[in-house]
Amino acid sequence: MFRGIDEVDWASLRHADGSAEDVPGLLRGLASADPAERQTALDGMYGAVHHRGDVYDATLACVPFLLALAVREELRDRAGLVELLVSIGAAEGATADRAARARAALQAGGEAFARLAGDPDAGVRRAVLPALVPYVTPPARVLALLRQRITVERDDRVLPGLAESVGLFARRHGAAGGPLAAEAVGLLAELSGPPYGPGLRLAAIGQLASCAPERLPGDLVPTVVRLLRDRSGQRARPGRPYGCPHGDSLAVRLRRLRPSDEEGSRLLRTVHHALGDRVADRVALLCGQLTSPDPLDRCNGVWMTAGLFREWRGAHPEPVVLVGTQVGTEEGRLHDAAVAVLRELGELAAPAAGPLHALLSHRPELRVRYGPRGAPALGGALRVLAGTGDARAVPVLAEVLAGPVVPDDLGLVIPRLGRAAAPLAPALRRRLARVPLDGPAARRRAEPLLAALAALRDTASVPSVVRLLRGVPDRPGNPGAVVEAAVRALAAFGAAAREAEPELRGLLDTACGVAAAEALWSVTGEPEAVVPVLLRALTDTGSGGHRRAAAADVLGRMGPAAAPAVPGLLRLTGSEDAAERVAAACAVWRTGGEAERVLPVLRSAWTQQPGTRTAIAGCVAALGPAGAPLHDLLRAELASPRRHLGDRAGTGIQADLVLTRVCREALAA
Repeated sequence: MFRGIDEVDWASLRHADGSAEDVPGLLRGLASADPAERQTALDGMYGAVHHRGDVYDATLACVPFLLALAVREELRDRAGLVELLVSIGAAEGATADRAARARAALQAGGEAFARLAGDPDAGVRRAVLPALVPYVTPPARVLALLRQRITVERDDRVLPGLAESVGLFARRHGAAGGPLAAEAVGLLAELSGPPYGPGLRLAAIGQLASCAPERLPGDLVPTVVRLLRDRSGQRARPGRPYGCPHGDSLAVRLRRLRPSDEEGSRLLRTVHHALGDRVADRVALLCGQLTSPDPLDRCNGVWMTAGLFREWRGAHPEPVVLVGTQVGTEEGRLHDAAVAVLRELGELAAPAAGPLHALLSHRPELRVRYGPRGAPALGGALRVLAGTGDARAVPVLAEVLAGPVVPDDLGLVIPRLGRAAAPLAPALRRRLARVPLDGPAARRRAEPLLAALAALRDTASVPSVVRLLRGVPDRPGNPGAVVEAAVRALAAFGAAAREAEPELRGLLDTACGVAAAEALWSVTGEPEAVVPVLLRALTDTGSGGHRRAAAADVLGRMGPAAAPAVPGLLRLTGSEDAAERVAAACAVWRTGGEAERVLPVLRSAWTQQPGTRTAIAGCVAALGPAGAPLHDLLRAELASPRRHLGDRAGTGIQADLVLTRVCREALAA
């Protein structure tokens, strides 16, 4: 299996860590009788030879040896080797040339993959399935091999993967495959019904939905829910998964990050993806998942609820209520998943507010949690309840504020509660007055409190805010985050913060000069001291584009008082940065400048840079009836059922909700 390994000039080849001289040792380690050595070698392959999905010349040189190792039945943990080969074929991080060479190398080993499809190790049989369609030839042989394996396979963990491979075959060959593609679809239709087991039937239905939806059963959702529950009832007690190495290697730790029922997650995600814009069917399917007796099914349903909301607009209260009921479960993974998803939903989690409030009332210990280092933070259920804007969170937060341990992040949830949180202002104000003026805790404690008091427009806290401005240690040119947060709070207080005017003027020539100028304008309403500062920021090429965009935003909010800045703003509308262009164009329009010159800028940005749409809609809202020239864009946005600001970072839903709210406000104005 290592024939010719010493004839390769490994020293001249490269991988992620440089010279590939160590690769022969890694390859030999994969064949070791010592489990720890095998794990170390596999970690080394992923860490250097296939680092972050990339393919190097050393990776290509390894493929024949990996194939030779994979077919040696006496070796242990071969499923991991096959997974590595499949991942090399995917080559997401590779250049087009190296990716093509990797696929060619694997196609040259197609006979080995065909042999592994009947391997005695079920883990190997499952791992090799993604390689059969792309690397085994000719197509007729592949389809015959899949049909034969379905006939003889008895492992319920392998059968769904066979159906997925048949679906991949049907999609890959499509019309060009003619009778072969039709035969594959017919096989999927056969597998989707009795007498086959629920896991295989679910997999076949998911594949039919993606390549031949006309062959799906008419009662699709009830069928899927019933099969899901039948599958859960047959699930064996969880144990060590096949093909999973012993110990605590990198590969093992990565496996632990996967869903606890990875196969069930994949099966249902396939069905959801295939249903696409059939949102009502997907909501019904989610409700079926979330009412399953099996906590693993419910956990998968929780995460898929987030997937639906990230892509499609709408309230959909039924699955939200069901996700809310999972927060009170004793299953730690399920509780954490429900909290994370509801927190991402924000105000859309409002239908779950009742169960959340009941839980917090009966289990007060959930109101505060402690991080790995013992630092207190708001409990997830309380953060979610406050994030919905539900006023029932206010008394609970008041009890936390009055308790012996008050999390520093409590102030972060206040803005979502609006004026309902006004009774909390005195306690928040007292805590702000006790924030130390120096030290690492100052920023962590002060910023959330300042944001909360600013949101509440608590003008009684002005003395405590001014205390921070005057007492935080001086940092010439860069006053720091606490000072900037204090300045932003003063801007929210307006004329009531008049006593801070000297401090604000003293900050105009610092790194937070734009924020100080905005606050000074809010406090005094006098443009003479403010406009020159903002004009300098507009032309400061040494600072980041965000500072120029921020200066343009402030000038726009000043309206006609900022008219002297119009020439500079017009120049900024030609910036390469979309945020700068939009901020400058909006400011020109709001200051009474030449609207006809900036409307094309805004229309272009709306289409080409969706992330600027909220800023543009806000400009239209501020202009009232004068914003009519762009109303057509806002109407089209509100008519779209799909979110375009969605992401996997947990912020897309909230960004989209803000956008649609601002659009509605602009049209109403």
